[in-house]
Amino acid sequence: MKESKYKAIVRELLDFAGISLDGEQQWDIHVHDDRMYKRAVTEAELGLGESYMAGWWDAARVDESIFKILRADLQDKVSRNLRILMQLAGFRLLNMQSRKRAYVVGQRHYDLGNELFLKMLDKRMNYSCGYWKDARNLDEAQENKLRLICEKLYLKPGMRVLDIGCGWGAFGKYAAEKYGVEVTGITVSKEQVALGTQLCKGLPVEFRLLDYREMNEKFDRIVSVGMIEHVGYKNYRDYFRVAERCLEDDGLFLLHSIGNPVSTTSTDPWTHKYIFPNGMLPSVAQLGKAIEGLFVMEDWHNFGADYDKTLMAWYENFKRSWDSLRDKYDDVFYRMWEYFLLSSAGAFRARINQLWQLVLSKKGMLGGYVSVR
Repeated sequence: MKESKYKAIVRELLDFAGISLDGEQQWDIHVHDDRMYKRAVTEAELGLGESYMAGWWDAARVDESIFKILRADLQDKVSRNLRILMQLAGFRLLNMQSRKRAYVVGQRHYDLGNELFLKMLDKRMNYSCGYWKDARNLDEAQENKLRLICEKLYLKPGMRVLDIGCGWGAFGKYAAEKYGVEVTGITVSKEQVALGTQLCKGLPVEFRLLDYREMNEKFDRIVSVGMIEHVGYKNYRDYFRVAERCLEDDGLFLLHSIGNPVSTTSTDPWTHKYIFPNGMLPSVAQLGKAIEGLFVMEDWHNFGADYDKTLMAWYENFKRSWDSLRDKYDDVFYRMWEYFLLSSAGAFRARINQLWQLVLSKKGMLGGYVSVR
């Protein structure tokens, strides 16, 4: 039987990336439903991701498959159908991260259930990249990251710190315990407020269910870890204006963010639909334009390769804990979450995604800022 045109296209593209159909290498792809070929060609990321969720294809190492696909730039060689193009156009025309939509990601992602994240993350529940320098495991990498942030901010006892997008309070708890500071954390997730308040009981750590645009208090330091990815390019300037008005004149602001090597106005359709609705990754140019006239750039640190290790550690925890979670989630969720973690690891391994820590001041530190690594 003659091979379909879509299968032929997929085979040719995968061959360019060093991937075979039904091959013996761990990154080779095994297709169980031929409908996958058309969807992958016409719908790119969305078709590939949904086909995996449906069980239409597999690979022994999905992370390696995605790494090879991205490293070979195959995503730029696949066409998109009109529906996908219209959706991407909508991102550019609309403010997908407006105040009305601010709580959507909290409800659809961070409120999936605290048990899921308790099983998947480290003991302090950091849902962001660890710092693997001299670390032997996930707990040590995340402890390193928290210490790195605190040292970059030069925290001192009695300081008031604002944590924009505080998660379950990993930073707040650590900074209060180790550095004697007071922390106010804001999040759009009810589940994070509930569990975070419990985890930080007895410490000077406050949680508020609040959109960042509503903050108007002064703090000695501001930290924001893995939150600006939900802000959207239309709101970057407002985000930094809020930070500027909330920071004391001699204060420091540390921003920890996944970064995009090119400027875009949307995330990929699969991630938007299933993982982080309305999210997008900022570029160097977009951040630079947004902080101009508001902040002085004191330090810019890229350790994006560490996110590969972090995501693979999360995946191993998730896979190992699935039997205790499956009563709350179905098998489609398992394949969705598996694809999210493994494809993300592949993207960081390919260096398509970066991880940045920026240290900002309002007027420039007198005498200069000494960086910490």
